[in-house]
Amino acid sequence: MTVGLSRDLTARQLAGHSDNTGTAEVVDRVRVRVLPDGRMTRRDASRYLGLSEKTLAMWALSKKGPPSVRIGGRCWYYIGDLDEYLRAVRTARG
Repeated sequence: MTVGLSRDLTARQLAGHSDNTGTAEVVDRVRVRVLPDGRMTRRDASRYLGLSEKTLAMWALSKKGPPSVRIGGRCWYYIGDLDEYLRAVRTARG
């Protein structure tokens, strides 16, 4: 069993928008587990980014997307790298 911190983030927060828009939009909450050193599993990283696990797996094989590390035979993503990836994607889109 892994013990970590839980983060509740909305899709708007991931996109860098404030939730105080005054509109009655319905936004799904994303719950992920982040270990104390900032690592998360591929499953949690996919939830955090709003992508499928398979997409992250294919990107890791082709050296695309956010960087990942293999530790103990498992693939891990650091939350700082995921945040940096989201910022880069948002900046590239304009």
